Formats: sequence, C-alpha cells, structure tokens
Amino acid sequence: MKKHSGNIILSPRITEKGAYMSEKGVYVFNVSVNANKLEIAEAVSELYKVTPRQVRVVAVPRKVVQTRNTNRKGMTAGGKKAYVYLKEGDKIELA
Repeated sequence: MKKHSGNIILSPRITEKGAYMSEKGVYVFNVSVNANKLEIAEAVSELYKVTPRQVRVVAVPRKVVQTRNTNRKGMTAGGKKAYVYLKEGDKIELA
C-alpha cells in the first residue's frame, strides 16, 4: 500500500541553518517517523517536481524542558527530519 506524500512530508523546516543550506541546494523537511529515505525522495519529487540526488535522515530526540516563570516541566515533540540534496539546477520555492 502506497503512502500519500502529504503524510510523509509534514512541513519544511524553516531555520537559519536551513536557509543557508538551501542556497547550496539542500532542503530540510520535517517528516513522518515511519518514513524511509526512498519514500521521502518519492514524496519530494511528487510534491515539488524536482529530482533528489540524496536523502539523509536524522532522528530528533524528545527532551525534558522547564518553563522560566512557573518551573513546570514538559517534553518537546521530537520526531524526524530529512536533508534532501537536489540535482544541480533544481530549486524549491518554500516561502
């Protein structure tokens, strides 16, 4: 059963590092924790009409955090992010 591309790529990860890397043809996405590299590459090519050259996947761990004012503890979400390297000349417009 094929997964839908919208369920694999959750959102682009807009950060300062990601903006710097996008100038070099590398884009960062928040992806589903169940997605693998092949599914991510197919979803990027389907959604953005570009051909990925390479996909690297990083697991983002959950962390215990504490608020400043009330000293309450909580957890960050965690998840998975993917670095997608595009072919020379390909570009994705995120904003």
